Amino acid sequence: MLKTTISPIFSSFTCKPKTSRLIFQAFSKVVLQDTPPSARRNASTNLTTLHQGPPTSAYVHLPFCRKRCHYCDFPILALGTSSSSLTSPSNVYEEGKEDDPRITNYVNLLVREIQATRTDFVTNPNLETVFFGGGTPSLVPPKLVSLILETLSLNFGLSPDAEISMEMDPGTFDGQKLKELMKLGVNRVSLGVQAFQDELLKACGRAHGVSQVYEAIEFVKECGVENWSMDLISSLPHQTLEMWEESLRLAIESQPNHVSVYDLQVEQGTKFGNLYTPGQSPLPSETQSAEFYKTASSMLRGAGYEHYEVSSYSKDGFKCKHNLIYWKNKPFYAFGLGSASYVGGLRFSRPRKLKEYTNYVADLENGAANWCGKGDVDLKDVATDIVMLSFRTSEGFELKEFGEAFGSKVVKSICKVYEPYVESGHIVCLDDMRSEVMSDEFKTYVANDEVKIEDHVRYLRLKDPDGFLLSNELISLAFSVVAP
Repeated sequence: MLKTTISPIFSSFTCKPKTSRLIFQAFSKVVLQDTPPSARRNASTNLTTLHQGPPTSAYVHLPFCRKRCHYCDFPILALGTSSSSLTSPSNVYEEGKEDDPRITNYVNLLVREIQATRTDFVTNPNLETVFFGGGTPSLVPPKLVSLILETLSLNFGLSPDAEISMEMDPGTFDGQKLKELMKLGVNRVSLGVQAFQDELLKACGRAHGVSQVYEAIEFVKECGVENWSMDLISSLPHQTLEMWEESLRLAIESQPNHVSVYDLQVEQGTKFGNLYTPGQSPLPSETQSAEFYKTASSMLRGAGYEHYEVSSYSKDGFKCKHNLIYWKNKPFYAFGLGSASYVGGLRFSRPRKLKEYTNYVADLENGAANWCGKGDVDLKDVATDIVMLSFRTSEGFELKEFGEAFGSKVVKSICKVYEPYVESGHIVCLDDMRSEVMSDEFKTYVANDEVKIEDHVRYLRLKDPDGFLLSNELISLAFSVVAP
């Protein structure tokens, strides 16, 4: 799993994808001349009502992997291929079979954290989504997954039709194990394929090969999983456009309901970080990475997938409900090593190392630790999160609610810095009916100080794919207004 998969979990928002900054540099000299009013100075007093409600989603981090992939900087626990939990490809729990004590001990610790999370909300609605991320959650025996779900249900309630997602890697499950997980309520599978070329998988340090990819796809189909997603990675070392097109074609032929496409991020401290420099061979150039992104958008949309978020494509009715909680900046619980919750407008990260996490859980049980963070809500952070996350989606940045929360002057200032990009077509303006507002009309609203622009323009949306390719830079422009 890459950081951009569900980046809020680890309290680091990495916007995708990377691309040339020449267009941005040309425009930014023009649009950053004035110092606009900040979000903090203009925020309304009832802003926190948007964020104080009880969460209806929970992320659960299961950090186990067979080995660490060369691009991964997540908090994981590498079990090794000789682990007792990996002695058979099925990894299905059998009565009397000895489980890996590292997995059992961690899950027991995780359960203690869930039990020690005591909320004081007036109402506690049932959880509507649960996401098991990692790591490789499919390495965990079903009986331990059952224990986690039972604990969540007892503590928070679990809706009978909740979306329960699990990340699964080829080679870590078979049909029998998948059926066991489905009986427990797992109804959405996120399959970590990443590539359809053995040489690329090996170069990434992945523990599976292409033959196991096809085997895993067959298990998913035979078991009747109605909602499943496939992950692919672009901009890998030595990856060519032809390889990328092949992976996309084979993904489409596999007929998942959802496809997530991630551009490789080379992180410091990883094997790739030690070996490679972004933009230099054998990694693709920024121009080549942009071409990969455009190709994915074209092929997947052409195959009937909606590009509903910068890295996410879905068939009708199969958007990931859990991830939409992140993109809409709604609150969520998080449990486990390195995970970060978002409750009451505060993001709170748990320790990334097992010893410190163990101490945190003990402190939580003793009342010496806070499960959701301390301090006042930073309105600047709330505003920047809203801008960043909403621009990742095809729905776009909703101006009316933002204006009610932070003031019309801030909305006008944001629109002013974006005026050149509306004119260039990188940003699309939409009204209440989601009909396009033309560039000349938008410029008229921006120029008229007597006009509340959000009364006429309801959404700003990045154009697919060219606007998404400038997402980092365009979001940075908004930050210059929201938090100068």
